[in-house]
This record gives sequence, C-alpha cells and structure tokens, in this order.
Amino acid sequence: MKTDFFDPIQLEEMDRVKLMNRTDRKYWCHFNFLPELLQSIKHNYYSLNIDGENQLPYATTYYDTTKNEMYASHHNGKLNRFKIRRRSYVASGISFLEIKFKSNKGRTIKKRIPADFSNPRFTKPEDEFISTYTPYSCLELKPSLINEFTRLTLVNKNFKERCTIDLNLQFKNADRTTALENLVIVEIKSEGNSVVSPLAIALRDHRIKTSGFSKYCVGRAIIDPGIKRNAFKEKIRSIEKAIQINKNIFDLN
Repeated sequence: MKTDFFDPIQLEEMDRVKLMNRTDRKYWCHFNFLPELLQSIKHNYYSLNIDGENQLPYATTYYDTTKNEMYASHHNGKLNRFKIRRRSYVASGISFLEIKFKSNKGRTIKKRIPADFSNPRFTKPEDEFISTYTPYSCLELKPSLINEFTRLTLVNKNFKERCTIDLNLQFKNADRTTALENLVIVEIKSEGNSVVSPLAIALRDHRIKTSGFSKYCVGRAIIDPGIKRNAFKEKIRSIEKAIQINKNIFDLN
C-alpha cells in the first residue's frame, strides 16, 4: 500500500508528542477503506519514517497472572485496570517493558522502561518497576499472548495528536496462530477531545464509528478456547463479518 505521500517525521522528533497521559479513541475497518481514508488526511499529518520506511513492524508479548486477572478485569468492564507487555519497535531496534493503566476517568496512562525483548525473564529493575506501578509481582506473571503487526504512525502537524494505524495483525500463543489480514485498527491519541481531529472527521465521513478494541483481549478471546469471552463474542462476530473471513474461524462455541 502506497503511503509515501505524507511528509516524514523522524524518531527523535516524536518526543514532542509522547502523550503518556492521554485519551484514546479506537476504530476498526476493512483494509479496503484505508487508501482513500489516508489520501483524505495526507496534508494534516506527518508519518514516522525510519530508514525511508513508514510502515514499520512491531512485536508485543503480553503478560498476565495464572488466573488471567488483567484479561478478566477488562472482560468484566472494570476500570482502573492494567496491562503489562514487552514491545519491540523492530525497525529501530528499541524495546520497552510497558505498563498501561486505564483510569476510571477514561484516561490511558503509560509508563515504560528500556527492556530486552528477547529475554523471557524479568530483571530486578523490571520487577521493581512492575511492583511500583501495578498491584502485581513479576513472580506471578507469565507470557499470555504474542502479537505482531505493521504500524503506520501519524503525527498531527499541530503536535497535539498522534494516530496509529495497525495492519497485518497476527496473534500467537503456545498452541495456535491466527492472522487477521484484512483488519485495520485505528487509534487516535490526544491530550483532549479527539473528535475534532482531521482523522476522526475523515472516519466519520467514511461512516466508520468508534469502537473499543483491545488487541490483547481480542487476541486472547480468539485463540484461547478455554478463556471466558462472553463479553467479546459480539465484537468478534462483527469483525468476522467486516473483514469477510470464513465464519467459525474463531470457534466461538
């Protein structure tokens, strides 16, 4: 897919729009909508560019307790909830241990420290980081999902908004791999109300409505048949229909 019509922004300039305390708005749609959508906003945004590329690979390992407490908190609609993950920004060779906290005020607060993505064990500094900012200990955490995708990162030219567009999603665990090749996930991240963003307006004009989407929870619900997923079944069936894949691929019985 051609995306080189955006003015580029370099990685070192991204510090101007970290947005570690922000509001998020998510959307998802079929890939076919994307080229026209991007053309309509090309003058409003920069795209993150590394070594001449702006469609960049990401890899994430999520962690949860043996009782899947973080997944259950989201499934049951609990606010003030956490997600813990290692993420590799593959093109840049950078990786972090990240904690995402969703507050009861609807804000997402992210903290992170540098980490070795390939290390399956938590280091002492990582243990202290997790214990300080979450109610969990690294001793009770285990890898629960691997997620890989390609990301186009856009920065509003006013530097008050960052948007991510994720393609080629793939979910893995020890037993199964599932790819959602036609699915596109759009997330608008801003300090305030993202409704006024050019991308949000373009999505509305294309009749694409906001809809929550947690890659961790949807991924777990799709590939782990033993986990509780009643709250996500309707969303997963909507995804099946929207991206035109065979029914029952997710085995929702």
